[in-house]
Amino acid sequence: MSDLLSSIIDHNQQFVETKEYEQFRTTKFPDKKMVILTCMDTRLTELLPRAMDLRNGDAKVIKNAGAIVTHPFGSVMRSIIVAVYELGAEEVFVVGHYECGMTGLNPQTVIEKAQSRGVTEDMIATLRNAGINLDKFLTGFDYVHDGVVNSVNLIRKHPLLPKNLLVHGLIMHPETGRLDVIDCGDEQ
Repeated sequence: MSDLLSSIIDHNQQFVETKEYEQFRTTKFPDKKMVILTCMDTRLTELLPRAMDLRNGDAKVIKNAGAIVTHPFGSVMRSIIVAVYELGAEEVFVVGHYECGMTGLNPQTVIEKAQSRGVTEDMIATLRNAGINLDKFLTGFDYVHDGVVNSVNLIRKHPLLPKNLLVHGLIMHPETGRLDVIDCGDEQ
Protein backbone atom coordinates (compact mmCIF):
# COMPACT_ATOMS: atom_id res chain seq x y z
CA MET A 1 0.00 0.00 0.00
CA SER A 2 1.40 3.42 -0.91
CA ASP A 3 2.15 5.92 1.87
CA LEU A 4 -0.57 8.21 0.56
CA LEU A 5 -3.22 5.47 0.49
CA SER A 6 -2.17 4.28 3.95
CA SER A 7 -2.48 7.83 5.30
CA ILE A 8 -5.94 8.22 3.75
CA ILE A 9 -7.19 4.91 5.19
CA ASP A 10 -5.83 5.76 8.65
CA HIS A 11 -7.57 9.14 8.56
CA ASN A 12 -10.78 7.56 7.27
CA GLN A 13 -10.95 5.07 10.13
CA GLN A 14 -10.67 7.94 12.62
CA PHE A 15 -13.24 9.99 10.64
CA VAL A 16 -15.78 7.15 10.82
CA GLU A 17 -15.06 6.22 14.44
CA THR A 18 -15.58 9.80 15.63
CA LYS A 19 -18.69 10.16 13.44
CA GLU A 20 -17.40 13.31 11.72
CA TYR A 21 -19.56 12.32 8.74
CA GLU A 22 -22.74 13.34 10.56
CA GLN A 23 -22.30 17.03 9.67
CA PHE A 24 -22.36 16.11 5.98
CA ARG A 25 -25.55 14.05 5.91
CA THR A 26 -27.97 15.00 3.17
CA THR A 27 -29.94 13.34 0.36
CA LYS A 28 -28.93 12.66 -3.23
CA PHE A 29 -31.17 15.51 -4.42
CA PRO A 30 -29.51 18.95 -4.73
CA ASP A 31 -31.14 21.36 -2.28
CA LYS A 32 -30.49 24.34 -4.55
CA LYS A 33 -31.69 22.38 -7.60
CA MET A 34 -28.50 23.04 -9.52
CA VAL A 35 -25.80 21.16 -11.36
CA ILE A 36 -22.33 22.64 -11.81
CA LEU A 37 -19.80 21.65 -14.44
CA THR A 38 -16.42 22.95 -13.36
CA CYS A 39 -12.72 22.28 -13.68
CA MET A 40 -10.77 19.76 -11.63
CA ASP A 41 -8.20 22.43 -10.70
CA THR A 42 -7.04 21.97 -7.11
CA ARG A 43 -7.51 25.67 -6.35
CA LEU A 44 -11.28 25.28 -6.79
CA THR A 45 -11.79 22.35 -4.40
CA GLU A 46 -12.86 24.50 -1.47
CA LEU A 47 -12.85 27.94 -3.11
CA LEU A 48 -15.67 27.30 -5.60
CA PRO A 49 -18.25 26.08 -3.05
CA ARG A 50 -17.47 28.95 -0.69
CA ALA A 51 -17.50 31.54 -3.47
CA MET A 52 -20.90 30.23 -4.64
CA ASP A 53 -22.33 29.84 -1.10
CA LEU A 54 -22.68 26.07 -1.42
CA ARG A 55 -22.82 23.52 1.33
CA ASN A 56 -22.87 19.76 1.21
CA GLY A 57 -26.06 18.70 -0.52
CA ASP A 58 -26.73 21.97 -2.35
CA ALA A 59 -25.55 21.02 -5.86
CA LYS A 60 -24.49 18.23 -8.14
CA VAL A 61 -20.88 18.98 -9.10
CA ILE A 62 -19.22 17.49 -12.17
CA LYS A 63 -15.49 18.08 -12.55
CA ASN A 64 -13.19 17.49 -15.49
CA ALA A 65 -10.21 19.12 -17.16
CA GLY A 66 -11.34 22.58 -18.25
CA ALA A 67 -15.09 22.27 -17.48
CA ILE A 68 -15.50 21.06 -21.05
CA VAL A 69 -18.30 19.11 -22.70
CA THR A 70 -16.30 17.25 -25.35
CA HIS A 71 -19.07 15.09 -26.73
CA PRO A 72 -22.84 15.62 -26.75
CA PHE A 73 -23.36 11.98 -25.78
CA GLY A 74 -20.43 11.51 -23.42
CA SER A 75 -20.32 11.02 -19.67
CA VAL A 76 -20.52 14.73 -18.82
CA MET A 77 -23.76 15.20 -20.75
CA ARG A 78 -25.16 11.97 -19.32
CA SER A 79 -24.46 13.29 -15.82
CA ILE A 80 -26.18 16.59 -16.58
CA ILE A 81 -29.21 14.82 -18.07
CA VAL A 82 -29.49 12.53 -15.02
CA ALA A 83 -29.14 15.53 -12.68
CA VAL A 84 -32.00 17.30 -14.47
CA TYR A 85 -34.46 14.43 -14.91
CA GLU A 86 -33.69 12.12 -12.00
CA LEU A 87 -32.32 14.43 -9.33
CA GLY A 88 -34.34 17.60 -9.79
CA ALA A 89 -31.72 20.08 -11.02
CA GLU A 90 -33.37 23.09 -12.65
CA GLU A 91 -30.32 25.17 -13.59
CA VAL A 92 -26.88 24.35 -15.00
CA PHE A 93 -23.77 26.38 -14.22
CA VAL A 94 -20.64 25.96 -16.35
CA VAL A 95 -17.81 27.45 -14.28
CA GLY A 96 -14.41 27.75 -15.92
CA HIS A 97 -11.52 29.63 -14.39
CA TYR A 98 -8.70 31.91 -15.40
CA GLU A 99 -5.19 30.41 -15.58
CA CYS A 100 -6.65 27.02 -16.56
CA GLY A 101 -4.21 24.27 -17.46
CA MET A 102 -6.30 23.45 -20.54
CA THR A 103 -5.44 26.84 -22.03
CA GLY A 104 -3.02 26.21 -24.86
CA LEU A 105 -2.67 22.51 -24.02
CA ASN A 106 -0.31 20.98 -26.58
CA PRO A 107 -1.32 17.41 -27.52
CA GLN A 108 2.17 16.53 -28.75
CA THR A 109 3.65 17.47 -25.37
CA VAL A 110 1.12 15.26 -23.59
CA ILE A 111 1.92 12.35 -25.94
CA GLU A 112 5.66 12.82 -25.38
CA LYS A 113 5.15 12.75 -21.60
CA ALA A 114 3.03 9.60 -21.93
CA GLN A 115 5.78 7.97 -23.96
CA SER A 116 8.39 8.95 -21.37
CA ARG A 117 6.29 7.02 -18.83
CA GLY A 118 6.08 3.86 -20.92
CA VAL A 119 3.35 4.33 -23.52
CA THR A 120 4.83 2.92 -26.71
CA GLU A 121 4.86 4.43 -30.18
CA ASP A 122 3.08 1.24 -31.29
CA MET A 123 0.21 2.03 -28.90
CA ILE A 124 0.00 5.60 -30.21
CA ALA A 125 -0.07 4.26 -33.77
CA THR A 126 -2.71 1.66 -32.87
CA LEU A 127 -4.97 4.36 -31.41
CA ARG A 128 -4.52 6.58 -34.45
CA ASN A 129 -5.17 3.66 -36.81
CA ALA A 130 -8.37 2.93 -34.88
CA GLY A 131 -9.62 6.40 -35.77
CA ILE A 132 -8.81 8.09 -32.46
CA ASN A 133 -7.80 11.68 -33.15
CA LEU A 134 -5.34 12.16 -30.30
CA ASP A 135 -4.60 15.73 -31.33
CA LYS A 136 -8.26 16.68 -30.95
CA PHE A 137 -8.72 14.52 -27.83
CA LEU A 138 -5.75 16.12 -26.07
CA THR A 139 -6.33 19.73 -27.15
CA GLY A 140 -7.68 22.31 -24.75
CA PHE A 141 -8.72 25.80 -25.77
CA ASP A 142 -7.00 29.08 -26.53
CA TYR A 143 -9.21 31.14 -24.20
CA VAL A 144 -11.17 29.96 -21.16
CA HIS A 145 -14.06 32.15 -22.33
CA ASP A 146 -14.36 30.08 -25.52
CA GLY A 147 -14.34 26.82 -23.57
CA VAL A 148 -17.16 27.98 -21.30
CA VAL A 149 -19.25 29.39 -24.19
CA ASN A 150 -18.83 26.19 -26.22
CA SER A 151 -19.89 24.01 -23.28
CA VAL A 152 -22.87 26.25 -22.49
CA ASN A 153 -24.03 26.08 -26.11
CA LEU A 154 -23.67 22.29 -26.31
CA ILE A 155 -25.74 21.87 -23.15
CA ARG A 156 -28.31 24.49 -24.12
CA LYS A 157 -28.89 22.93 -27.57
CA HIS A 158 -28.88 19.29 -26.46
CA PRO A 159 -31.87 17.45 -27.91
CA LEU A 160 -32.56 15.56 -24.66
CA LEU A 161 -32.73 18.65 -22.44
CA PRO A 162 -35.75 20.95 -22.06
CA LYS A 163 -35.53 24.19 -24.02
CA ASN A 164 -36.40 26.25 -20.91
CA LEU A 165 -33.50 24.84 -18.87
CA LEU A 166 -31.39 27.72 -17.57
CA VAL A 167 -27.72 27.25 -18.52
CA HIS A 168 -25.26 29.85 -17.23
CA GLY A 169 -21.59 30.42 -18.07
CA LEU A 170 -19.17 31.86 -15.52
CA ILE A 171 -15.43 32.27 -15.12
CA MET A 172 -13.84 32.23 -11.69
CA HIS A 173 -10.69 33.96 -10.56
CA PRO A 174 -8.76 31.12 -8.85
CA GLU A 175 -7.04 33.44 -6.39
CA THR A 176 -10.01 35.50 -5.16
CA GLY A 177 -13.06 33.42 -6.07
CA ARG A 178 -14.66 36.33 -7.94
CA LEU A 179 -17.14 35.12 -10.55
CA ASP A 180 -17.54 36.83 -13.92
CA VAL A 181 -20.86 36.04 -15.61
CA ILE A 182 -20.23 35.60 -19.34
CA ASP A 183 -23.55 34.00 -20.30
CA CYS A 184 -26.66 34.52 -18.21
CA GLY A 185 -29.06 31.68 -18.95
CA ASP A 186 -32.22 33.65 -18.31
CA GLU A 187 -31.25 36.11 -21.05
CA GLN A 188 -31.24 33.43 -23.76
